[in-house]
Formats: sequence, C-alpha cells, structure tokens
Amino acid sequence: MAKVIRIANAGGYWGDDPYALRRQVLGELPIQYVSADFLAEITMSILQKQLSRDPGAGFAIDFITQVEPLLQEVLDRKIKIITNAGGVNPSACAEALCTAARKQGLALRVAVIEGDNIAPRLGELRKQGIQLENMETGESLERYADNVLSANSYFGALPVVEALRSDPDIVLSGRVTDTGITLAALIHEFGWAQDDYDKLAHGIVGGHIIECGAQATGGNFTDWCKVPSFRDMGYPIMECSAEGPFVVTKHPRTGGLVTCQTIREQLLYEMGHPQRYLTPDVIADFTGIALEQDGPDRVRVSGVRGEKPTDLLKVSVSLADGFKASGEIIVSGPDARAKAQACADIIWGRLGEELQREGLPALESFHTDFVGDDSTHRALTPSHQPTEILLRLSARDHSREKLGIFRKLLPSLILSGPSGVAVTGGAPVISDVVRYWPALIPQEHALPTVSVYEQGASGGEPRRVARGKNLAWPRTGGSAEAGSPPEDPYPASLLTRLEEGSHSEVPLMRIAHARSGDKGDTANIGLIGRSPECYVWLRENVSAERVREWFASIVRGDVHRYLVPNLWAINFLLDESLGGGGTVSLFMDPQGKTYGQALLRCRVEIPSRLLDTIAPENAACPGELAP
Repeated sequence: MAKVIRIANAGGYWGDDPYALRRQVLGELPIQYVSADFLAEITMSILQKQLSRDPGAGFAIDFITQVEPLLQEVLDRKIKIITNAGGVNPSACAEALCTAARKQGLALRVAVIEGDNIAPRLGELRKQGIQLENMETGESLERYADNVLSANSYFGALPVVEALRSDPDIVLSGRVTDTGITLAALIHEFGWAQDDYDKLAHGIVGGHIIECGAQATGGNFTDWCKVPSFRDMGYPIMECSAEGPFVVTKHPRTGGLVTCQTIREQLLYEMGHPQRYLTPDVIADFTGIALEQDGPDRVRVSGVRGEKPTDLLKVSVSLADGFKASGEIIVSGPDARAKAQACADIIWGRLGEELQREGLPALESFHTDFVGDDSTHRALTPSHQPTEILLRLSARDHSREKLGIFRKLLPSLILSGPSGVAVTGGAPVISDVVRYWPALIPQEHALPTVSVYEQGASGGEPRRVARGKNLAWPRTGGSAEAGSPPEDPYPASLLTRLEEGSHSEVPLMRIAHARSGDKGDTANIGLIGRSPECYVWLRENVSAERVREWFASIVRGDVHRYLVPNLWAINFLLDESLGGGGTVSLFMDPQGKTYGQALLRCRVEIPSRLLDTIAPENAACPGELAP
C-alpha cells in the first residue's frame, strides 16, 4: 500500500481559534504533522516592537499557551509541529518551549530557523546595489531608511527540510512562506527533488488550501447555510502520497464542510495571476487543477503543474508612517442617514477651523463611514432608510498634534449635534500607522541558518546544537512572466440552447459564489460559476470594465481579469482599491474581505434556463436569493 501522510493545519493567523490545535492533535484521524501560521506583514512590526522593549519577546506567545498542555500528547503520538510562531525571535520561542517541557519532565527537541531578518543589513545591502524597490510603486527604500521597523525575507521549504533532518518534535521559524511549512514535510517524507516541479506544485497548492485554516472547511463560505455546524470547526487535513495528488478532509464529527465549492473558494483566495503562483520553491500553475468529491468531507486535488522558480525572494518591510485615529457614535432615527451626514459635516468643519486657528495644515487624509447604510459596499446599494447608523470617522496624518485635536472634538457631538446620538466609547485612541513595503532580493543575500535545542527529560537548561549555517539556495533563474492563456474547454455554444425563452434579473449570487482577499492596496475577487454553463455566462458577460464600473466608488486603479476555466472561475485584481491597504487604510474593510459578497449582490439579466444547469448541491442558499 502506498505511503500516505496527513498534514493538519491548526491556524491561519495570530488570533485564530485558540482550540484548533487541540482538536487537530486529539482528533480521530492519526496525523503526522501539524502546521500553524501566525505571521502577517503587520505582525512582524508588532513583534519587532515587543522585542525592542524585551529581549525575551518577539514571538507568538499564544503558540506556547496552546501547545503547552498538549506536549505529552504530541510526543506520544509522534506528531511533528511546523510553525512560523518564532516571529522575529525564534530562539526565545524555542527556549519558552523547552521551559514548558522541563516543567512537565519531558524531553523535547526543537529545530530553529533564523536568518530571515535582514533589517540590520539594509545599509550593507544598499551599498551592494540592492535598493529593495517597492514591487507596487517602483520607489526606492533609501528615502525611507530611517522609518524601517522590520525587514524579513520569505524563505521557502528548503530550511524547513533541513530542520526536519534533525528529527525534531517542533520546527520553529521566522518568515517562511505559508505554503513552505507544508511543502517541507512532503519533501522530507517522499524525497522529492528540487526539480520535481509538478510534485512540488501539488505541495504548494495543498499548502495554499490549508494555510488559512477553516477557510477550506466552510469558514467564510458564500453558501454558509450549507455548513452543518460552525461550532468546534474542523480544520483542514491533507492526505498526501508520493505522486503529488492529495485529498483535503477534516476530522470526523467536527464542524465545518469540505466540498469542491469550499475548496474552489479557497483556491481563489488572494490569488494573483493563476498561472504564476510564485514561491521560492516552485512556480505553480492553478489552471490545470482538477477537483473531485471523494466522499463526505473529502475532496481530491490533482492536475497541478509546476515550473522552476526564480532566483529571488520576497521581502516584507514595515515602515513607520504617521498616526491614525477612528471614533464612532450611534445616530438613531428618524432621518438617521441625514443626521449622520450632518454630524460628519459638523466634525470635519469644526476640525478644519481649529487646525486653521492653530496655524496647522489640513489633515492628510480623513474618511467617513455610515455603518448600517452599506459602508463596506458603498454605491452598490439602492437608497433606503436605515433606522440607526454607526457613524465612524477616521483620520490619518504624520502630525500627532492634529489627531489630538480631532479626538477631542468627536465626543462634543453628544450634546451639541442632532438628536438621537448615543455614547459609544468617548474619544478615539491615536495609534501608529505601519506601512507595508513589498520588495525582492536575490536569494544569495538572504541565507537561512538552522540550529537545534535539546531539552532533557531530567531537567537542566536546553542544549543548543548547530546543524546548518548559511544554507545555499539553488540558482534556477525561472521566469515570473506568464505564457499563453490556458485552453478553455467550455465553448460559448454552451449558452446557445439556453438563450431561447424568458430572461430573468437576478443577483450574481444565483449563478456564482466568490471569495476575496488582499495583497497590499490590491484586492482580488475570485468569481466562481455554479455550473460550467454559469462559468461561460460569467466569462462572456462579466468583464474587467464591468467590474470597474460596479466598484467605481472604491477602485482608483485598473481592474485585471484572468480566466481559470478548470475551476469554473474568473479572478479579478482591483488595483488601488483598499485605501492604501493594511494599517494605512481608513476603510472599514481595509483587506477587501467583503468585496466578493459585494460583487455577488450586483443584479444581472440571465437566460432563465441557466438556473436549470446548477446541480442542487451547488445552488445558492435560499436566503441569498432575495434582492
């Protein structure tokens, strides 16, 4: 019988379900590996600040809290945990783990990957001609050098594979790609070579599916009413063989749902060009992926193609970029919308006058949200009369003094504005703005190191054993440029027989489901047909120009469209659509998580018979069919 290993995911971000690791370790299916992702771009800067105040900090302390009561089970079941919870101080995280093991009289072996932190070397790199230009704007980092908070290169699977060779119980890293911590286990188990590109690409796609935890098992699913239970959500598990194809499932008798629909949505999540999913290990092509329901809560994934990677690594830099503050008040009806607008005008007017009186320039940026009157979807909602609105006023500036004036003015509306205003928290808090700066660096300028901590069962301090220094990356020179568009097996003639007869106006939700995400200031929306015929209708009728028109109040840049026929899907990239993105943005939804649902609300005219092509299991939830 062919060897099969199971890799479970127990978290997609720092703050995810604190009990997911427990459910994965103690679940019914025997698993060999657990991956857990704790890092995002903003997280690195937060951890760096913690480290600057305390040399023993700088890692995801939540990981220690979650794993400590499970250490005995992890060791007894011979489960290996691979995680980037090490943040900007993996060695301190390893010492905390060893302390937890020592308290329980357990022997523990922890492999530590370091070297991703290039912030101390930025001056040296600039002298070598590496300017770390912003991937989105082309700007040089040099003019912002004094504002750098953190700078970390994204390692791939290579150092994790090296770490696994030392037979650790836990592998801790800093910035390793979300997919790399999954792929490494497969390379280690099956001995895949660095040029087994199709196999490596299967591992990357598997990592992409499970990296965001429950998003693959019913979380954030458009047709949420089909999910039997959201309590005790089952997190994803990959069942993998040496050939590459794999099955996504979850532990029996846990909440959630695994279907081709849930997997399609996660595949489209935060996707860029579907033919060029770039990683340090391989370039994966999503346009050949085949999905097959392999039983209840089991989906088989195959058909992934891979190409050799480039010789560059992505670098995530965070910069100090001023301050921002947001405050809210409740405005009740009648005339809630008009009164909320009046309140906003009062505050911004008063603020402008006070700044002028103090001899200060106008705010660099401010924003008004009428929460309850379609603040996230903006102009897509027909006019209606809300009975209450959460008025959210936000400001951003490099002058803390100006925001200090703003925060004092907001509470004044309670007694000196229109009627029906409720207190919701007083003066807003001023917070630091951290700007995300994506860049590229040649691999040879960011080399990982691996070391091992051994904690004896009899106690005493852990012993640190060096395992590998400055691991060399293979020079491959693959291209990031896409080739010809994928072959589309679905001809336009699929719609011909459906055009006869009546037509109906429906929300896109009737014929599609979707998921959206972000990369910097660009949002992506994966729009997925509910049948091949629905996909063809979407392909022929939902253009980049039409999406740009629908999102005219949000998008400031271009909209790009990529076809993914094998998934019945279209991926849209909306440039300059997130108000700067991340912590820079003043939007209610700075990561575009609601944009997919916004698109599905758009009303279109379709052949009525198109609805007959949708299988019952793919149909929209009844509540989603209302105007």
